Amino acid sequence: MEAGFPIASPGDFDAVSHIATTIGKEERKNGGYMSVAGLCRAVEKDIECCWQAVQHAKAPRIHTFLATSDIHLKHKLNISREKALDKIYNMVRFAKDRCVDVEFSAEDSGRSDLDFLVDVSQAAIDAGATTINLPDTVGYSMPQTYGAMFSYMFERCTIPEGVVFSTHCHNDLGLGTANSLAGVLAGCRQIECTINGIGERAGNTAMEEIVMVLKTHEESLGFTTTIDTKRLGPVSRMVQSCTDMAVAPNKSVVGHNAFRHEAGIHQDGVLKHRESYEIMTAELVGWEYGEQLVIGKHSGAHAVGHRLKNLGYECSKDEIIAVTAKAKEICDTEKNISDEQLAKVWEMIQASQIKQANC
Repeated sequence: MEAGFPIASPGDFDAVSHIATTIGKEERKNGGYMSVAGLCRAVEKDIECCWQAVQHAKAPRIHTFLATSDIHLKHKLNISREKALDKIYNMVRFAKDRCVDVEFSAEDSGRSDLDFLVDVSQAAIDAGATTINLPDTVGYSMPQTYGAMFSYMFERCTIPEGVVFSTHCHNDLGLGTANSLAGVLAGCRQIECTINGIGERAGNTAMEEIVMVLKTHEESLGFTTTIDTKRLGPVSRMVQSCTDMAVAPNKSVVGHNAFRHEAGIHQDGVLKHRESYEIMTAELVGWEYGEQLVIGKHSGAHAVGHRLKNLGYECSKDEIIAVTAKAKEICDTEKNISDEQLAKVWEMIQASQIKQANC
């Protein structure tokens, strides 16, 4: 868990320290302790402050970073590649003198020169970094180029046992999850991600997305995590509440509509065999929607009959067809029809049939 940026403010320092001294001391159910990291620039005072905040965790980590793209070196840092390499080595060494677990990030790796990135990664490794994070900081990379970047590092760097390469992707072009997966396929064993994909600008790789990609394709990909997928939905809702940032209804995995069906063809398929249109279940990710078939103008008689039966009505085929037709009329002006409205339509059809019978 990257708990925060300790030097950013007294509040951030206190939050990181509190996490390190509470959650960071609890043994996990699957054994060991959660690593608690603090983020810091490659500056001595930042690194020292970070260490003071995380040092009481059972598994503390210092995560320091420096930009490596020519754009950042020239326009933001105003330093040469040579000075950047010296700074990276010295600051990772400074962090390593304080903490056994050090992560180094080469900011804007996605737009950095590959050969220079090899030198950067090797300098950080030689200085003692145990995790090398190569971020797509501005969300520019394509999956094939992002994955190839890591393959290039593995081919040219001398990597001791125990050193892990890591992905960190932004979602400016909507490729955060795809790029993270490309990194894993290339050999990365850490994915930096966020709940609901929150983060700078368009956000970061969404944890729930990458976890369920690995879960759904576990047999073909061969990768697993120890994350309890049934907690994804509840944690998503908690984060929405704490941050006041709602996720889009059609957001994958945790969106309100992620497991709801309106199209009649889909509804018919789901009722016959759920796997016809669902590659994972709502229960697997901790969603408890109740009824997941949405009655709208695209719905068919099969779904309407199913809903009426769940509401306690015994209907003939002709009655279901009549209710479906009336429900579609209502949904031309109202996007969906509620159970209460459907019940009223049923009662109206029944009343009409009784009247005709009496006549």
